[in-house]
Amino acid sequence: MTITENALLLREARKIVEALGRTLAPMVEVVLHDLTRPASSIVAISNNLSGREVGDPTTVIGLARITDPAFPDILQNYPNQFPDGRPAKSTSIGLRNSDGDYVAALCLNVDVSMLTSIAASLSQLAQTQPAQTPMRESLASPRLDELRATLERFAAQLNKTPHALSPAQRRDAVHQLAQAGLMDLKNAQAVVASMLGVARPTVYSYLPQKDPSP
Repeated sequence: MTITENALLLREARKIVEALGRTLAPMVEVVLHDLTRPASSIVAISNNLSGREVGDPTTVIGLARITDPAFPDILQNYPNQFPDGRPAKSTSIGLRNSDGDYVAALCLNVDVSMLTSIAASLSQLAQTQPAQTPMRESLASPRLDELRATLERFAAQLNKTPHALSPAQRRDAVHQLAQAGLMDLKNAQAVVASMLGVARPTVYSYLPQKDPSP
């Protein structure tokens, strides 16, 4: 059986709708429009957020794409709205056949209200109350903060980050920290290992070895 080019485009686009809908759920609705039949253009919808159904008509943008061959192939991140008033962010991708005619449109509609709610919750979680005491509390050891700052300064003088230091530079850095007494702090080796991106035994190997007693 011979399948037309337009039908082939729609068949393959259905796979994309299904895959994207499953991947981007629950915040993104994915819709496929058959622009050759605008009165019943929706042929696939995944993660339905708008309440529309297969067989529903195309949108204003779909009609504009049908009537104007020069209409942009991609409209990205434009403001939209679901039927119940929820704000949305949409992207519409036009699919053309080999003659350059629009055959279909693949549309993604992001439920912005869900993201706004999550952002508000995170913002509330991150808020702190005004200080009720002049003291500033930290859960980290002040001396470990000094260790981190010293290692950061050492790397900055070389126009690098601690992770980017060469083995020889790491050894020099650990020597400086040891000379300042900072490698004797509790958890110092773990902190330095994390900042340098190496294992703790590697940091230990960088420590200056004490001369044996005569």
